Amino acid sequence: MKKKRYFTPTDLMLSVMFLLFCLFIAYRIKVGLNYNWAWDSIFQFLFRFDNESNSWVSGLIMTGFYTTIRLSIWGILFATVFGVVSGIARTSSIPLFRWLATTYVETMRNLPPLVIIFIAYFFVGDQLLYPLGIDDWAETLSPTGQNIITVLFAKPSQLTSFLAALMTLAIFEGAYITEIVRAGIESIDRGQWEASHSLGLTRYQQMRHIILPQTFQRIMPPLAGQFISLIKDSSIVSVISIQELCFQGIEIMTGTLHTIEIWIVVTLLYLTLTLPCSLVVERLENSMSRGVH
Repeated sequence: MKKKRYFTPTDLMLSVMFLLFCLFIAYRIKVGLNYNWAWDSIFQFLFRFDNESNSWVSGLIMTGFYTTIRLSIWGILFATVFGVVSGIARTSSIPLFRWLATTYVETMRNLPPLVIIFIAYFFVGDQLLYPLGIDDWAETLSPTGQNIITVLFAKPSQLTSFLAALMTLAIFEGAYITEIVRAGIESIDRGQWEASHSLGLTRYQQMRHIILPQTFQRIMPPLAGQFISLIKDSSIVSVISIQELCFQGIEIMTGTLHTIEIWIVVTLLYLTLTLPCSLVVERLENSMSRGVH
C-alpha cells in the first residue's frame, strides 16, 4: 500500500527557491544579455503553410525531429541485435567468439564517441554502402515506393547517409548493450545450465529456451535505460551532417541567431521522447521489484 505524501514546509521552501532561481535566470537573460525574444518567428520552423500544396507542412525542426525518431527506433533494433549476439559471444565456450566480442566491446568503450562516429561512418558509408548504389536504386522506385522509403528511413537521395549513420549509432550503442546482456547471462544460476544439460538440451536450446528468457527478464530495466541513452546519443550524428533534430537546431540558430528560443524548443522535443521512456522504465523497475518480493 502506498504511503500518502504530504506537502511539507521544506517542500514549500524549496519550491519558492526554485521559482526565484527561474526568475533570476529570466532576468539575467533579459537584462544581463540584453536578449530580444523572438518567439513569433519560431513557429515557422515547426510547421509552415506551403502555398504550392495549399496545406500545412513540417518545418525544419519537425523534419529533424522525425529523423531523430527514425534513427532512435531503428538504432534500438539494430543495437539490440548487435548487443545480444555479442553478449552471447562474450559468454561462449569458443575462444575465438569471446575474443572477437571482447575486442569489439573494449574498442567501443575506450574510444571517444566522436572518433568512433567518424571512423565507423566513413568506413561504413564510403566502403560498404556507397558502392552498392542504394541512393540510385531508391530513386528508381515508383512514387509510392519512394514515399515508403522516406517515411521509414529518409529521402532516396539521403538514404545511404542515413543508413551509414544508423549503423554507426547501432555499432556504438551495441557495445554497451553487449555488457548488459553478458551480465544478465552470467547472473543465471549455474544450476540452470546443469539441469538443462541433464535433460539433453544442446547449448543453443539451453540459450533459447532456458537462459535467454530469464536473462531478458532481469536485464529489461538497464536495457530500457540504455535505449533512452541511445535516443540522446543520436544527436552525435549531427557532426556528420545527418539532418536530425540537433543538426537542424544548429543550422537555424546560425541563420537566425535566435539561440535561446531554438534550443528551448529542441530541449522540449527531446524531452517528449525521453520522459515517457523514463516513466516506462520506472514503472517496469517497480513492477519487477514487486515480483521479486
